[in-house]
Amino acid sequence: MSRIIDFYFFALKVTIALLLAGMVVLVFGNVVLRYAFNQGITVSEELSRMFFVWLTFIGAVVAMREHGHLGVDSLIKRLPPRAAKAAVLCGHALMLFAIWLVISGSWTQTLINLHVGAPATGISMAFFYGAGLAFGIPAFLILLADAFAIATGRIDVTTTDLVRDSEDEAALDDLSAPALGPLSAKH
Repeated sequence: MSRIIDFYFFALKVTIALLLAGMVVLVFGNVVLRYAFNQGITVSEELSRMFFVWLTFIGAVVAMREHGHLGVDSLIKRLPPRAAKAAVLCGHALMLFAIWLVISGSWTQTLINLHVGAPATGISMAFFYGAGLAFGIPAFLILLADAFAIATGRIDVTTTDLVRDSEDEAALDDLSAPALGPLSAKH
């Protein structure tokens, strides 16, 4: 089962890369065509906007799985273990509720806009609002699994980093120890 989940998230990362490449091609191509040939790609802006929305929501799912979202856990680290566990579970319950609202709202908007076409492309606007579902359902499952693991003690909230304190710390964590050695030797 873990191989299937790993493949799913690998596919999400590939999708993110393809969406980003599509945005670059559409926007850069449109700029070149406008300035050099006084032409343009009619659907460029609309497709780029749709790609960006999907890229953002899919990226949020990947970041959620990797606990890559920025957050402050200084209070949790100062609480006694039982209080820290209760606080984290309370936070997860609030996040599950918020994500349920995202799922519910996205589903409603998807159904409302099912037969509404985008102005330039004619693509159903349900595709645009469906990005909320593509985020909400996996995010809900990830949070539910994390909450279950915390409640059963498989994740110790006093020792596990559930969030990143800063982007600088995240970048440093991604560097391996041997990579720091030669860098510091040069200076």
